[in-house]
Amino acid sequence: MTGLEDRNIHQQILNILQNGNAQFRVITHEAVGKCEAVSEIRGTALGQGAKALVCKVKGNGVNQHVLAILAADQQADLARLAQHLGGLKASLASPVEVDALTACEFGAIPPFSFHPSLKLVADPLLFSRFDEIAFNAGLLEKSIILNTSDYLRIARPELVDFRRDSSH
Repeated sequence: MTGLEDRNIHQQILNILQNGNAQFRVITHEAVGKCEAVSEIRGTALGQGAKALVCKVKGNGVNQHVLAILAADQQADLARLAQHLGGLKASLASPVEVDALTACEFGAIPPFSFHPSLKLVADPLLFSRFDEIAFNAGLLEKSIILNTSDYLRIARPELVDFRRDSSH
């Protein structure tokens, strides 16, 4: 079982967090896909939002799908991500691939991978500024605000610096 047969990703996340004794709360809100709008509704800072990008890293014999998580107020540097994983280039996955790998619509992808072919990496800046992170939990109308250290302990992402350097 890949974990995606049950496409209720929201419930799977709740189960994982409850089983892991995580400190979190669920917020139900209007379905908005934009980071800025949803952080306002949640009452959280934009930088607490965990933005999830499904990417493909290729080249040099590498062919890897990656769930790359970064703070919502940052931009991804896909070249840095590819380089870290030993590939030559990284691109965003197609909507069909996103659906197959996450069972979520775009904008509702949580910072958890339930698919064995989807490697979870996260930019460390997301965890260094706030005690809690916020993310859409598999559904556009459900957000979870989660203790940062509980996220790191339960999801165990590989930490990779891949945000775009703001000085460029």
